[in-house]
Amino acid sequence: MKQLSALALVVVLATMTYGCGYALAGRGSFLPADIRVVGIPLLENRTPIQRIDQAITEKIRTEFLGRGKYEIRPAPGGAQAVLSGAIISFVSQPVGLDQQLASASRYRFTVTMRVQFTDSRNGEVLWSNDALTFSEEYDVRTRGGTQLESAVLLEQEGPAVDRLATDLARYVVSAILEAF
Repeated sequence: MKQLSALALVVVLATMTYGCGYALAGRGSFLPADIRVVGIPLLENRTPIQRIDQAITEKIRTEFLGRGKYEIRPAPGGAQAVLSGAIISFVSQPVGLDQQLASASRYRFTVTMRVQFTDSRNGEVLWSNDALTFSEEYDVRTRGGTQLESAVLLEQEGPAVDRLATDLARYVVSAILEAF
């Protein structure tokens, strides 16, 4: 009986202290509090994938807006901070096979970017990553082939690219705001 009471006490104490010292990630910001207006011009596209720059830029703007603390402008003019960068590479690799169609059904998309977040009032770089690499796998439907053609990726696989851009934007904004 003593062992059962001791075990119950340990469980109760562990439950009471379980959440101490932890907070939800993604809610804070390490940026200066006086930054309220962020300029996010179109990212430079150094890949053969047309409009990937537009998709990722728009998702980054939306993610910043979703944080509720920032006014977003599509140009650097009048902004207190500016996010700039370039999409350096975009690679799609088949990683799953549809046995019935004998074609790829799942792809790994890997995007490499150069991103910089600068205080435009004094030129101080607040966060940067010259080789940010983001990779995720997505189910896609190809049209009879086993290789997804990069040049028509956005037209044929818009939903997968949209999910990729959303996930990438969330990653970029979290990295900037949380100083990772």
